[in-house]
Amino acid sequence: MHATHEVLNQPVPLAGYNLFAGNRALHDALKFNAPALDTTPLAELGALAGSEEFQAHARLANVHTPQLRTHDRYGHRLDEVEFHPSYHALMGAAVAAGLHGTPWAGGSASPHVLRAAGFMQFTELEPSVLCPISMTYAVTPALRGNAKVHADWAPKLTSRGYDPKLRPWRDKPGVTMGMGMTEKQGGSDVRANTTQAAPDGEDGWGRRFRLTGHKWFFSAPMCDAFLVLAQAPQGLSCFFLPRVLPDGSVNAIRIQRLKDKLGNKANASSEVEFDEAFAWLVGDEGRGVPQILEMGTMTRLDCALGTSGLMRQALSIALDHTAQRSAFGKKLIEQPLMRNVLADLALESEAATALAIRLARAFDKPADAHEAAMARLLTPIAKFWICKRGSAFAQEAMECLGGNGYVEEGGQGTMARIYREMPLNSIWEGAGNIMALDLLRALRKGDAAAALAQELAPARGAHTALDRMVQSLPTRVEELATETQARRLAQDVALTVQAAMLAQAAPAAVFAAFCDSRLGGDWGQAFGTLPASADFDTIIARALPR
Repeated sequence: MHATHEVLNQPVPLAGYNLFAGNRALHDALKFNAPALDTTPLAELGALAGSEEFQAHARLANVHTPQLRTHDRYGHRLDEVEFHPSYHALMGAAVAAGLHGTPWAGGSASPHVLRAAGFMQFTELEPSVLCPISMTYAVTPALRGNAKVHADWAPKLTSRGYDPKLRPWRDKPGVTMGMGMTEKQGGSDVRANTTQAAPDGEDGWGRRFRLTGHKWFFSAPMCDAFLVLAQAPQGLSCFFLPRVLPDGSVNAIRIQRLKDKLGNKANASSEVEFDEAFAWLVGDEGRGVPQILEMGTMTRLDCALGTSGLMRQALSIALDHTAQRSAFGKKLIEQPLMRNVLADLALESEAATALAIRLARAFDKPADAHEAAMARLLTPIAKFWICKRGSAFAQEAMECLGGNGYVEEGGQGTMARIYREMPLNSIWEGAGNIMALDLLRALRKGDAAAALAQELAPARGAHTALDRMVQSLPTRVEELATETQARRLAQDVALTVQAAMLAQAAPAAVFAAFCDSRLGGDWGQAFGTLPASADFDTIIARALPR
């Protein structure tokens, strides 16, 4: 075939770089929240996550999606999900990095912060596999409600060995866990659940039950065990449900089908039925919701972390693309309108990182009254606001690439993956209204107004718009917003805490532009509407990935 043209002015994909090395916003957030943290493991993970090898694994795991095998060819039930080898390579890397159990294994003064930063970086590579990783991380506090099960399973849950085979827990180097709460008729209203738990005696793991019913969203069905909710004689209760029973037989968990989802393609989400499946009580009978919500609190942290990581990767791709591609006589990154868009996205990404890492710090000090109060307050706020901002952020970043951003193929296809992934964290573990209601509940526990005032005090006097918010918020918190105003309160607290974090950990140019736009009102209704006074050069240079 004759040559018809020369390919010019097409960017080289963003690959073969260290995600951690160029993430100055994350560096400063870690320095502020965990100044003594050894970041060597994060640099190592950043190199792996930015490598061409693992970017290829991320692509293949999403192209070759999980396949359900309900029966073998002779008609025997299998209830197994097959994954592409790249999925297992990603899972193995995430487990080896300790993203599933670092805080429970000891060895770090700030284990939740360390793990949070690693989780964000891995999300930039591939977020789908982090569903079972997140649930395994979150299960430990709730599983303590059954001391006997916890004693057997906890060492495996923190092990850095990954084994996808379906076999008894004692024969595996490490295990993963999931959860199942929602049913067809109730969704987030889990008290409407109809799955029944019939008492079946007692053994070495405590009170045993037989579960009959279903779960409508049962993510990562190939995990080794799950925490589920079911109706026991004394009410809705939490149960430990293993896939393989202590005697080596497979439990009666029937996978009906896999969900065909908008995004999150590499991860299997299923619908299941329980046919008198064996399960063991966790916590007190009739107290299932408080018990399993211990797990939900941790996964909500991961929603905020995950979206922050996706924002950073979308921003990095947009910056790298515009730095290479030219239009109308200049690099795109030099065009005034594009500079406004990129700087605005950089502010949003850095603020999300600052809030998410601050929340992780609160989990490192549960015995500290102030940190415990901030964990209650910031968990629904961070999950609500950061995740709500994700979809619009991804759309604007995609637009920076033009048509190339809308194409799935190749390295730049990650932008399309990010866009499809963004809504998930906003929906999973409680959508926006659930988070706003959780904020109102958190405000009724302890002195939330005093804790918020203490948190914001170091930033007083740094910016007039921030001072106005700092002065008004404690009063609004004390008075409690009505339910119809709960979203507005969550937004305002999130923006104010983000500004306070940036005042203490970010350059003056970033802090000033954030306050002028987000709190001072000098901003439009879309990204790319920062005031002309913003220091675009400093903001953009700080955000460049390489």
